[in-house]
Amino acid sequence: MAPPSDINHLSHPCIYGDFVSSYSERKSGFMKWFGKIFKIGSNRGRGGGRHLQQPEEEDMAWPAPARSMDDRARSRKEKEELDHAIALSLGENFKRPTGYKWRTGARIDEDYAKALQDRMFSSAHPPYAPVPAYPHGYGTASHSRICGGCNQEIYGDCLGVGQSYFHPDCFRCHSCCYPITEREFSLSGKHPYHKSCFKELTHPRCEVCYQFIPINAAGLIEYRCHPYWNQKYCPSHEYDNTSRCCSCERLESRNERYYRLEDGRILCFECMESAIIDTGECQPLYHAIRDYYEGMNMRIDQQIPMLLVERQALNDAIVGEKNGFHHLPETRGLCLSEEQTVTSVQRRPRIGGHRLIGMRSQPQKLLRKCEVTAILVLYGLPRLLTGAILAHELMHAWLRLKGYRNLSPEVEEGICQVLSYMWLESEVMSCARTMPSTSSASSSSSSSHSSKKGAKSHVEHKLGEFFMNQIANDSSPAYGGGFRAANGAVNKYGLRCTLDHIRLTGNFPF
Repeated sequence: MAPPSDINHLSHPCIYGDFVSSYSERKSGFMKWFGKIFKIGSNRGRGGGRHLQQPEEEDMAWPAPARSMDDRARSRKEKEELDHAIALSLGENFKRPTGYKWRTGARIDEDYAKALQDRMFSSAHPPYAPVPAYPHGYGTASHSRICGGCNQEIYGDCLGVGQSYFHPDCFRCHSCCYPITEREFSLSGKHPYHKSCFKELTHPRCEVCYQFIPINAAGLIEYRCHPYWNQKYCPSHEYDNTSRCCSCERLESRNERYYRLEDGRILCFECMESAIIDTGECQPLYHAIRDYYEGMNMRIDQQIPMLLVERQALNDAIVGEKNGFHHLPETRGLCLSEEQTVTSVQRRPRIGGHRLIGMRSQPQKLLRKCEVTAILVLYGLPRLLTGAILAHELMHAWLRLKGYRNLSPEVEEGICQVLSYMWLESEVMSCARTMPSTSSASSSSSSSHSSKKGAKSHVEHKLGEFFMNQIANDSSPAYGGGFRAANGAVNKYGLRCTLDHIRLTGNFPF
């Protein structure tokens, strides 16, 4: 017999016995046994002569009724059997734990259901809320999903990509707007892209060969970039003989051709627009810079010849010059102090295709009449660069003519660079002031002329800023370091005090 503690939370009658192994089996056995008792009375009431069969699952023995007796004997016998069954049942009741009562009929089923409910909500089984059954997708995030393509609410099937969702037909490349059908794609923010489209948008292209800049051995995109023009190009173009403008240093791209000068130098289109080609064309600029010096009370009384020369002629003059410090890797100007014969460019060459041809040069004997024999400048450079070189070389001439002797390269080249920078600054500011306003109304002819002048002014303005940037960021000790020291002294003490201090001490004031 199971111990009472195993069933003390149930409230329905059961039959105790070794043959009952579980609660459900005890209930089933009793109901069958009790039903057969009442079945006997009903059968005999109908006059049947049947025997009461012993239940197979009960471990009990029942006496069989007599086969032949009158109605009175049968009635008495049935009463005795019924009393015997009730007596047995009452005897079992005394063996049950306190609180159990005899229940019959529908009341038994009600108590059985109540016992199951009590068992579910007992301390051993805490109460819980049943899970509600909703339609598919009801109350879930899909009802508040917004398509990343059309910005409409999504009903039904959708594609989830990262934190974004799309209608199947709206899953398109954010760049070309065509559907994305490949298994691999790129995602930027919440926008999907074809891998090829995303590469076009994000992977830098070389501005020389127009190919994607290759990835190096470390898996990184490595490229070179001009510090001023921001021209990005493959590292290989630095040593594959790619042409570079001799003025602004920009590389020649594959879909355009720069101009070739007769001495081998290369000039880009923008620099070519304002290039000064021959000596006669440069004379107005030369005299304008002499006037600039006079305006700063630094008049040059001597008439110093100025010549535009080719590269080879300038290099030959440098070899024949005993004094002076020259900018490497290429010198663009020279203040000559020795008597020499120099070949200068006398007639402007014409453009043939992408070459300047038909240039006429003429040798010229330079005699020394003062401390300065002549000023030589490379031909074919833009107007602002040519003027910056002239301003630099004229300062060399002024120092020599005014008796400044034995200056160190840092001091002499530094103060000359300051005058070159100051002249460029005045020209750049002048270009900015003369740029035409886009809001001004004018006639068709004047607007055409103004647009050409405005475009030219804009190009010159950018070139002037670049040349100033070159001076300020020069890495050489004499030209770069000297300029920064001289410029600091001029900004603090002024040009005149700085020059007086250089005359007395040979150094910049500190």
